[in-house]
Formats: sequence, structure tokens, C-alpha cells
Amino acid sequence: MPFDIGGRTLESRFFLGTAGYPSPEVLREAIRASGTQVVTVGLRRQLSGNGHTNEFYKSIRDSGAHLLPNTAGCTTAREAVTLAKMAREMFGTHWIKLEVVGDDYTLQPDPFELVVAARELAADGFEVFPYCTDDLVTCNRLLDAGCRILMPWGAPIGSGQGLLNPTALRTLRQRLPDVPLVVDAGIGSPKDAVQAIELGYDAVLVNSAVSNAHDPATMARAFKLAIEGGRLAYEAGIMAKQDMAVPTTPVTGRPFVL
Repeated sequence: MPFDIGGRTLESRFFLGTAGYPSPEVLREAIRASGTQVVTVGLRRQLSGNGHTNEFYKSIRDSGAHLLPNTAGCTTAREAVTLAKMAREMFGTHWIKLEVVGDDYTLQPDPFELVVAARELAADGFEVFPYCTDDLVTCNRLLDAGCRILMPWGAPIGSGQGLLNPTALRTLRQRLPDVPLVVDAGIGSPKDAVQAIELGYDAVLVNSAVSNAHDPATMARAFKLAIEGGRLAYEAGIMAKQDMAVPTTPVTGRPFVL
């Protein structure tokens, strides 16, 4: 089922990162297999570009997917704002995945600098996709700053640990029912994506789990199918868990309960 995010209507709930692939051709194959309509790109890679970088960006543009530039590597609000404005000029989009790292070891977002940058960018007409933690208070501050979308982490970037705190993610979904939510970072396999989608999240962003696979294109397809299955399950209504066994065999003499 289509959904709206950032002023666009999308069919795919799979956002794909583009870093770390063995070659531009492998990246092209993964994008095709994923069915994604949104790919993230890092401006720093473009600024340090070479011949391979030009081929990299051609692969992305030829895919027809929407570009979501990111401010990966920034550690202050000022640095992130500057990079975001450069990305808008270079890629011709007002979408920006806002990243402001506060810790070198976990690459955890800095909530204070993130809110400062988000407020300035939102006021300047950007559609800000902030990469944040699963902290409800921080998420509310980002919404107050003008964000209309949130991208809480599942686990530290590139760790492949899956959803470390599903309770917090469930709370975000329950408390922010009308806000588009995208799980970003830490997803290691398709089962993690299914879990996020079954929690009611609108989409997932995956990079390392695809780019680091032995066969990225096949893994991208696996994620595509898993996400579609997870969404169907969510829409169908997943049965409630029970503390005790509940008999499924009819005991009334009728095959169906009317």
C-alpha cells in the first residue's frame, strides 16, 4: 500500500544506503533488486571524488530513485547545516538526512546539536530526516524544531545487532501515531526489518546488511520481500500473545465459531 513521506507518495518501504559496495555495478544490481525508491548518498564522498565517484553517482541517478543526501561525519550543528546546504545545491533536493555524531565509539547522535541543526534547516525549507536515538523526549524536541519525519536507530550504525530496544521503538510508534517513522541503523538481516515493520514503522533504511553481504543483490531482494511480508502482516493484524496455551481444535462440535 502506498504511503506519503516528505511530500512524496512511495510504494516501497525500503530505503537503501549506497556506501561500501564492491563496485558501482554491484550497487546498480542491488538497487534494481531492492525495488527501492529512496537511496541515501553522502556529500563527503562527492567532495573527495574521483573517476570511480562519478560512476557511483551515475549509477544512482540512472536508478530513478529519490536522492536522500546525508550529513554523515558531521559533529556540530554548524558543520551539518553547511553540508546540507551544499547538498541541496549539488543534488537539487530539499530532502536531507541529518546526522550529527556525538560519540566516536558508538556514533550515537548528539541530541543537542541535532535539534539546533534541525531547527535551522527546517526554517530554511528543508525536509529534515533526522537520524536520532529512540528517546521519546529527543524525538519530541525534533518535532518541535520543525521535523515532520523521524529516523530512530535500531542499534549503532553498521553493527548489525538488530532492534536492541523494541520496547522504546514500540513506545515511539504508540505516542507518535501520525509521524512517519523510519528505523535507521543497526539492522543486520531481513528478520530485523520485519520486526520494525510489524511494530508499525513506515519504512526501514538499510546499508551495511546489504553492501556487506556475499551477494548484495540477492540480499537486497530478500529485504524487499521481507519488508513487503512484514507490512502485510501488520495490516492483517497480528494475533495477541497469550500467557498460556489456547486450544485451537474445536471443542463445540462445530468447525467455526459463529
